[in-house]
Amino acid sequence: MDPILNSSYLDFTAYQLISANTTTVKAAYHLGDADIHVATNAQTVNVALVLDRASDPTDLLSADWAVRQTGLAELNSTGNLWTVYGADETDFATVYSYLEANNYTILGNHPESTGDYVTSQDSRAIWVELDATEFAALFGTPLMVAGADVNKYDFLYWDGNLSLPTEISSLVQGLWVDGGGAPEAENLAGDVSVTLTEGPQSEGNSTTAGYDATSFTPNVIASDLYNFPLNGTQVETGTLALIEPGMGSGLPNLDSGTFNDLLKAYLQSIGIELSDAEYAQAYTQGAAGQYQDATYIQNGGGAGERSMDVGIAAAINPRSDLALYVGSGNNGAAGATVFTAYQSAIWKAATGLSSTASVISSSWGDPQNSSPNSPFYWAYSQLFVDAALNNQTVVTALGDGGSSNSAANGLDNVEYNYASAYSVLVGGSSLSTTAAADLDTTLASLVKSAGEGNLSTIWQLVSGGLKSAPSNAAAIDVFIETVWNQYGLEADGTISYAYQGNNSGSGGVDTTQAIPSYQLDYGLTPTTSDTGETGRGLPDVTANAGGNTWYVTPPGDMVSTTTGGGTSASAPLWGSLFIQLNAIFEDQGLPALGYSTDLLYLASAIAPASFNDITLGNNISSYYKDETSPYVSGGEHVTPTGYGYTASEGYDLASGLGSPNGLLLARAMTAIAHAQMYSEAPAVLLEADSGGGTGAWTSSVDQSLLFQSALASAADWSLSLGTSTTSFSGTASGAYAWTATLAQQSLQSDFDSALVTMFDGQSQGQLYQANVGAGAAVGVTIGGATAGSTQADLTADFGFVDFATDGDASVTVARPVAVAQTAGGLDDQDVIVRLRQNGMNDISVLFYEVDDYSGLIDGIAPGETGYAEAASARAYQTDTGAVSISGAGYGSYSTTEIVGVDANDLIAMKITSGGQSYWAFAQANEQVNGADVAHLWSYGLNTWGWEDLYGGGDQDYNDLIVQLDFTSDSGSGWIA
Repeated sequence: MDPILNSSYLDFTAYQLISANTTTVKAAYHLGDADIHVATNAQTVNVALVLDRASDPTDLLSADWAVRQTGLAELNSTGNLWTVYGADETDFATVYSYLEANNYTILGNHPESTGDYVTSQDSRAIWVELDATEFAALFGTPLMVAGADVNKYDFLYWDGNLSLPTEISSLVQGLWVDGGGAPEAENLAGDVSVTLTEGPQSEGNSTTAGYDATSFTPNVIASDLYNFPLNGTQVETGTLALIEPGMGSGLPNLDSGTFNDLLKAYLQSIGIELSDAEYAQAYTQGAAGQYQDATYIQNGGGAGERSMDVGIAAAINPRSDLALYVGSGNNGAAGATVFTAYQSAIWKAATGLSSTASVISSSWGDPQNSSPNSPFYWAYSQLFVDAALNNQTVVTALGDGGSSNSAANGLDNVEYNYASAYSVLVGGSSLSTTAAADLDTTLASLVKSAGEGNLSTIWQLVSGGLKSAPSNAAAIDVFIETVWNQYGLEADGTISYAYQGNNSGSGGVDTTQAIPSYQLDYGLTPTTSDTGETGRGLPDVTANAGGNTWYVTPPGDMVSTTTGGGTSASAPLWGSLFIQLNAIFEDQGLPALGYSTDLLYLASAIAPASFNDITLGNNISSYYKDETSPYVSGGEHVTPTGYGYTASEGYDLASGLGSPNGLLLARAMTAIAHAQMYSEAPAVLLEADSGGGTGAWTSSVDQSLLFQSALASAADWSLSLGTSTTSFSGTASGAYAWTATLAQQSLQSDFDSALVTMFDGQSQGQLYQANVGAGAAVGVTIGGATAGSTQADLTADFGFVDFATDGDASVTVARPVAVAQTAGGLDDQDVIVRLRQNGMNDISVLFYEVDDYSGLIDGIAPGETGYAEAASARAYQTDTGAVSISGAGYGSYSTTEIVGVDANDLIAMKITSGGQSYWAFAQANEQVNGADVAHLWSYGLNTWGWEDLYGGGDQDYNDLIVQLDFTSDSGSGWIA
């Protein structure tokens, strides 16, 4: 027998919950001598032996999305995907044969009696059922029973590390036991405490508004509050898998109808009317092992969770089927762990369906906290690698216990088993509509300030998704979105909405894994608030979970409606968005998204309006039990330790990237996908060394570049271009100078023109334009410090790079031309033009094709004789034959199309305003004090703003916001 390192029962269940001095199960679980027994053969346990892969997929999965998709498609076309990334055929046969030869019961063929398991070479897993004798023979240690009665025990366990027979020990890398639970947490924080302030512990969760102002059907939340791209009543998006371990479609009885009958009745009750054939159907894997009848009633909490998942997914996409995954179920020794439901969702089609789903949503988590060096942790982590290789998107609820994750160890905690870099982790927020905000005392000052027209307040609200000026807002309009945190302190020391309950979105840092490359590329170093360690930041994204807005869903028995929330609601909402995104991708000829967490960070970097930024609230809930403390939570005296995370501008560990603006996110994601799959455009800058975002950069081609300063206060800055240096006495930007977020937000038809004009006249910093040769070095210094470019690996392929120093100072380097990265790389395409006018003059724009990135046309440079005539000859026409497109008037939005655009065309612009023409290239414009005047400012993905006054005017560069969308009109044009 060969020992398996880090394979004790405490390695399986107790990571970060117990001190180093607690080394036995007896001590960790507070067992007395009478509670410990050696198991008999009447007790059985099911265990997965998980083999390593034949090949390591790290290089494939760390490539960009398009490379991953191409690689997976090639492997699938030859049928070799799992030959390469499943278990080695010989190794699998060796382990399987050994188990068979020694008469171990291999599971997977009799779900009705022994549990519904996945045993296969592709999955690398072999499940075995072991009685006490077999357990001891296979693992070299006795199976133990914890409980007062050996026949009515609490759980099965083992002491010390496990071993495996030498014949197979080197081939088995992972283990999972289908059952077990975590011990009670110990205080690991030491003598740390904080004093709480009476009242709500976070803003935006305390409205006294009634049901009508706080409870909405999921389809209304998706369409009206999060701007989902598709109307689910009109489009069949494909199947969404829901992890529902042990529960599936179980009901207490069938007197009220079948599960699908009740699902249809719920949809009809919330106003969704379709033909009978169009309603979504729920299909179940492992129905033979799901809870039913009296057992169901005893597990009503799980039923309520299941019904909320189903209600949210079906209400948002009522024509799209659902696959409910029970996992191993409850027959025999099966324990229905979430691990087994994930495994089934990856490898099994639900009964009645022919394939697995492209998106998996889970609102569940296993209670075990496995040590990062253990075989249990490894086995769990590989599930998400399997899903990525199977081209499935996994969306996971991060949890509802705030920063402590409801563990009383005094520290930050997250769900280590499933915080995979290959999953999308979803946190929780609280949406406050105008009606709800009006009756929330924690928002009173914000409501008052907004009502008075305070620009600072409204600016903050707009970054969070506000679309209507407060004076124009309807009761259902979003006012603000904050971190979901319902904790409060009563006058008597009672913590209302206890730390032990589901009352705040979890979030923090998984220190068991390295920072994922997409977070590093985004410029993040997620760091714990307690020990200062780094790791994978959580969550990735967020969505409404409760507080001031709740979901109207079916209850556990699927009869009538109730209200619910938690990240268990925000996860299926995001899962429903991803299944819509997949439908759009398919309609545009793209593969399913699959593992695409990195694309979310890329979308946020180049199209920040894709997310509503949550900047208010916290998830602080760290605590330990202390009988001497005056604070009482859940009936127990506790000491708060104050560790946790607060929302702030941009990514944070309480809300991630933010909540979705679904339509804008869909446009960004499809643009990224087509660009990666088909575009030949060079990055605007190339990194000259391996400095990882802080090294030297060079110009990729001969090109004209914009240099845009954004300084919170005056500071000198300089450009190094090749061998020359140009210095500037930098002026501060206006307090509300337009950002890429606001510019992109303004290009929504329902964005209030009052918000556009409210921020007119806010000057940008300095704008300089120059021609830079291919290979020339490009560097930026601000205030004497070399500026870094932390997000350049994300943005350079899309035409711009931000150089920034610590603090609020940056210089953006951007192209003044658009590259036609068309859908499918096709020629002769229609391209959507979106305009938002914020200048008072009549203004129009003309688009024309140039030959290179410096604006040449047939050898004529911008500003040279004949250039205007050459540009006119190259002008693109609209679908009505016009070449000049007029703005719709001050504050107004308009849209049209230009036609005949070929893949990789280089498109430049000229505007006409007040009788003057201004070009995208400064050398073609007027001069002031001997310098050419640039009139164009880059605002991210194919979006620019114009200054329409001679000499540079007020330099707000928002008189006409212009966006070219090369992909959204493709397919059925659903997101045009």
